[in-house]
Amino acid sequence: METTASRYPLQLSGELSPGLSRWLWLVKWFLAIPHFLVLVFLWIAFVVVSVVAFFAILFTGHYPRAIFDFNVGVLRWSWRVGFYSHSALGTDRYPPFTLKDVPDYPARIEVAYPESLSRGLVLVKWWLLALPHYLVVAVFAGGAWAGINAANDDSGWTSGGGLIALLVLIAGIVLLFTGRYPKGIFEFVLGMNRWTYRVAAYAALMTDTYPPFRLDMGGQESPPVIAAADPIAPKPTPQFL
Repeated sequence: METTASRYPLQLSGELSPGLSRWLWLVKWFLAIPHFLVLVFLWIAFVVVSVVAFFAILFTGHYPRAIFDFNVGVLRWSWRVGFYSHSALGTDRYPPFTLKDVPDYPARIEVAYPESLSRGLVLVKWWLLALPHYLVVAVFAGGAWAGINAANDDSGWTSGGGLIALLVLIAGIVLLFTGRYPKGIFEFVLGMNRWTYRVAAYAALMTDTYPPFRLDMGGQESPPVIAAADPIAPKPTPQFL
C-alpha cells in the first residue's frame, strides 16, 4: 500500500524545447540584457516589499496578498529568463516581459498562497533555519557570493559560477557540436534550480513549509511517493469447541 505526500508549495517546471539552435546560446546572455536590467529593479523592490511582509506577518500572521503576488511574479520572471539563458538554456523562445504566469511558456513557477503563517518562525527561518540550505544553494548557484545574496533575499538565486552554470556550459558545448541537449544534464539542472527556488520562497517568508533536502530532477514535478506500512491483519477470532 502506498500514499502520496503533498506537493511543496512552490512548483517549478521546465519543458526542454525541441530543435534548439546550436549557436544561439552563445549570444543569449547579450539578448537577455534588457531582462537583466529590469530584474535588477524588480529584485530591489522584492527586498523592500519583503521587509513590509515581514512586519505584516509578525503582527497579523498573514502575508499581504498583493505583495505575495508581486514576489511570485518576480520569481516567475527570473525563472523564465534563467531557463532561456544562464540557468538552463532550455528554450530559444524569448521570455515575455511580464510578472504574470504565461501558461504556454516552457518555464513556469506557481506558489500556493498561505492562508496563515507562524509569527514566531518569521523571526528565524530566513536567516537561521535556512542556513543549511544556503550552503547547498551556494554550491549550485555560485559559491560564497550566491550564498551571501541568498541570505539577503537578493537576486543571487540564479547567479552564475556554480554547478548549475558549469553543467549548462557543458550542455551548450555538446549542443554546439551535436545539435542535442543531453537529457541527463537537463534533468539534473532542473532539479538544482527547483531546490534553489524552493529555498528562495522559504527565505522570502512565502511559506512555513521547510524545503526538503531532495533533488527532484526532471522538467515536471510530481509529489514524492511514500511507501506506507502494510496494514496489520486482524487476529483470528478464537474458536471454542
